[in-house]
Amino acid sequence: MNINIRGELYDLSSSKVMGILNLTPDSFYDGGKYNNVDDISNQISKMVEDGLDILDIGGYSSRPGAKNISSDEEKSRVLPVLKHIKKKFPQLVISIDTFRSEIAEACLSEGADIINDISSGIIDKEMMKTISKFNCPYIMMHMLGNPQNMQDSPKYKDVVIEVIKFLSQRIKIARDFGIVDLITDPGFGFGKTTENNFEILNNLEKFKILDVPLLTGFSRKSMIYKTLNTTSKNALNGTSSLNTIALTKGAKILRVHDVKEAKECIILYEKTISSLF
Repeated sequence: MNINIRGELYDLSSSKVMGILNLTPDSFYDGGKYNNVDDISNQISKMVEDGLDILDIGGYSSRPGAKNISSDEEKSRVLPVLKHIKKKFPQLVISIDTFRSEIAEACLSEGADIINDISSGIIDKEMMKTISKFNCPYIMMHMLGNPQNMQDSPKYKDVVIEVIKFLSQRIKIARDFGIVDLITDPGFGFGKTTENNFEILNNLEKFKILDVPLLTGFSRKSMIYKTLNTTSKNALNGTSSLNTIALTKGAKILRVHDVKEAKECIILYEKTISSLF
């Protein structure tokens, strides 16, 4: 299973680690942690050393109830950092976490490789057109509502069927725009109860019907720390547990705060399945 990144095939037959770089002051786990060039460079260097495959940069906090910010503010957070990273880490595959086509276009023009859209083109109707223009990989996530209201009272008749149906419909629309390289994300924690999240995880192999690579993002989320009666700070072991389960059910990209531990999950999982043949 491959995707095309700037004219070169990127192999997803082996699962990859996507490391999170939040440039926001209010993200649920690491908000405000990386707010100067030295801290950012040191964190990226550490992630690369730990086995990073893709860096995901976000300038808009999408945690439940997060404050809505302007596109100008989001751009001012992301663009200077992107330019710095492209100079210092030129070989790094960079994803931009944004639902705004204006941000996507600016970042793709500066050398970003992938767009990671929590709304799958719902919030900004110009996003699909922008992705098609740049012919880049596009990650589409399921979210009920928006970050400001998604956790108010999410309700589903059958969360697995409804999320798969939504993603299938967005894939069809993306294909109509001529977008070739698609990745889907069921959106753990985005408009879902803890029970919804575990029901999706339990049925994750059913997402193979979409016939595109699958990304999962559990890293230190409330589905882990609330279940374990702990905090996001102490949710690394739980994250590794769920990452391993996701790998057994077909996840090809693990989006995480902790690169080293996720890479170890992949190495051990792939060593296990290789011994079966």
